[in-house]
Amino acid sequence: MPDQSLVPVDAIVRKILFLRGEKVLLDRDLAELYGVETKQLKRAVRRNFKRFPKDFMFELTSEEVDNLRCHFGTSSWGGARYSPMAFTEQGVAMLSSVLNSERAIEVNIAVMRAFVQLRRMIGSHEEFARKLAELEARLSEHDEQIRAIFEAIRQLMAPPDRPPKKIGFEVSEKSRTYRTARRRK
Repeated sequence: MPDQSLVPVDAIVRKILFLRGEKVLLDRDLAELYGVETKQLKRAVRRNFKRFPKDFMFELTSEEVDNLRCHFGTSSWGGARYSPMAFTEQGVAMLSSVLNSERAIEVNIAVMRAFVQLRRMIGSHEEFARKLAELEARLSEHDEQIRAIFEAIRQLMAPPDRPPKKIGFEVSEKSRTYRTARRRK
């Protein structure tokens, strides 16, 4: 079923970042999605600050902001005066109640779908990683067995340390002479 929402879920998934062990959306990206200015979004959050505990929303440190600048290649001059806010999935859900508009509701639904899609993708990657680890473990067992086989083959191919014992009768000059003399009689 094609995405009929205002904002395609794939576009939202690309904006989701991984900070402090959480999947988050930044205030500027959410403001763009909701069709409001970033300062309006921040003002609404600050007016309803009790609705946004630390596990719903947090402000980025200056080090995190510098890392984002390096990551996205933005200039260090100009830009925001205040640290960006990062919203977790629960924070985005709460944000839709603060920004009460039709667009906010539609965007919030699309964002929730994006988080669900990302969770599914991560789950499938974890499943793939688990299966890959199992295969690697099985192969390492076979590696040991293959090494043992090659070692046995090398030992069989190596020349012996001492010459092998000769089996059978050995004729010497002395015994030939004796035999010949006996026959003449």
